[in-house]
Amino acid sequence: MLLSKVHQEIVTCNKCERLRSYCKEIARVKRAAFRSDTYWAKPVPGFGDPNGRVLILGLAPAAHGANRTGRVFTGDGGGGSGDFLMTAMHRNGFASIPTSQSIHDGLTLTDAYIAAAVRCAPPDNKPTPEEIHACRPHLHAELECLPNVKVVVALGKIAFDVWWRVMQEKGIAARPRPVFGHGVVCKVQGSPVVIGSYHPSRQNTNTGKLTAQMMSGVFSKTAKLLRANP
Repeated sequence: MLLSKVHQEIVTCNKCERLRSYCKEIARVKRAAFRSDTYWAKPVPGFGDPNGRVLILGLAPAAHGANRTGRVFTGDGGGGSGDFLMTAMHRNGFASIPTSQSIHDGLTLTDAYIAAAVRCAPPDNKPTPEEIHACRPHLHAELECLPNVKVVVALGKIAFDVWWRVMQEKGIAARPRPVFGHGVVCKVQGSPVVIGSYHPSRQNTNTGKLTAQMMSGVFSKTAKLLRANP
């Protein structure tokens, strides 16, 4: 299936009534700083290089970030998760610029593609297990269109767990199931190498749980893995 068709199926998805209602309500009320913006308010597809060897898997769109702009990790304010992530990716050659503010900002990704475990912004950034389950087919479909993925960077435990569930559904069993941790590298036969990372949410970056050096280190490790296994 063409990636454009997969993206269209994601954008038009209405499986989760709670999430769709929340996204539309956020777009109606808006945040004061974005009062003049027209919010995307639809499920958000992945973004990046379809031939990329790196898949970055996040949690879900931010209510006033990707739910507003229509691009993952984009527009959640200066110093938000998008900028934090892009700074690390740019430093290691995966992003053309160190910020992610708008779909018109010229950002391009090299050898990398970003997707999310859940495609709609959830209230309090907490999707339910049922919503996570309902969204997994979208990740399966995108993976079918990303033939070169060799390394997966899982941002947060939910994304990490979703990845191993996807592998299980593909018949690739990891026994014992890998345990999430920042910087942990998981090599399971049949799966791309998986690197765990704390999610670059403000909750983690503002408290110092995840520093810029730690985030950059994840992508430095990613680049080294690619060089070791071209």
